[in-house]
Amino acid sequence: MKNKSSVLRFLRLLVIDFVILLCIRLLLFAGGCLPAGAPSRAGAEREAARASAPSPAAVRLPVLMYHSVRRGPESDYAVTPDTLEEDFRYLKSLNWEAVSPEQLIRFVREGIPLPEKPVLLTFDDGFYNNLSYVLPLLETYDLCATVNVVGMFTTELAEADSHQPAYSYLTAEDLCRLQKSGRISFGNHTDRMHSRTDRKGCMRMPGETERDYHAVLYADLAAVQAFFDRTLHETPVVFAYPYGFYSPESEPVLKQLGFAVTLSCTEGINRLTDDPDCLYRLCRYNRAGNLGTEAFFARIQRALDKDSAA
Repeated sequence: MKNKSSVLRFLRLLVIDFVILLCIRLLLFAGGCLPAGAPSRAGAEREAARASAPSPAAVRLPVLMYHSVRRGPESDYAVTPDTLEEDFRYLKSLNWEAVSPEQLIRFVREGIPLPEKPVLLTFDDGFYNNLSYVLPLLETYDLCATVNVVGMFTTELAEADSHQPAYSYLTAEDLCRLQKSGRISFGNHTDRMHSRTDRKGCMRMPGETERDYHAVLYADLAAVQAFFDRTLHETPVVFAYPYGFYSPESEPVLKQLGFAVTLSCTEGINRLTDDPDCLYRLCRYNRAGNLGTEAFFARIQRALDKDSAA
């Protein structure tokens, strides 16, 4: 009897220990501390290889921010095709190589090298002239670029007044043509949040709860992602903040939607490492008109020299 009692007591303790361990594991899993399942052997080997591999050296990356490219007077957000061509010719003469966001992501995540002098070319808002003027110049100078599209500009404004190089926006068919060129990556520039009033871009409004803000932002950005998925069978991995307005509470939503690269309007030189967060809020130089090509790039070169000396 004594032995039987001891055995039962031992079994009870064993069951209790098992239940406690199970509860702890469930709590950790719910808090995101454990993966849903054990990694495969191949996956574990890849992670081990990545962990043991040397981190890639930091790469300095200037990002250029263009908007409209049109004939006529230049402005803070518009340059002529002649100015753009002079910019491209200057870049090529100094051996700068345009890179895509996908190349940046592969460098950060996999250590795949970038060119010695990389530069990211971006065009905001989704103007039709990005197709009529910009694409032919990209082809001539063997460059690539990222076009950041405002959803409602394409879905509501473009069709009503299409294909005017001075002011029209890209239609869905235009986006398909850009995609087929193989030289364009697309970014999400919000659907209905491209405004300076009230919310100021996609910022969190005063008095708005974080939960409500996340819901509003998610719905807006998801609409653009869904449009691209339906139309081009791809979803952007780049997000450009309208006017550069930034709320830190936006980042969980951006990561949830799969954006790996985000673009600000702050000027500066970016340093890329193997930290995925280095691709968030990349600095950009706005290419305003009424400024010569050499003067514009001299400002960027001074920043590069200063960063190199730091």
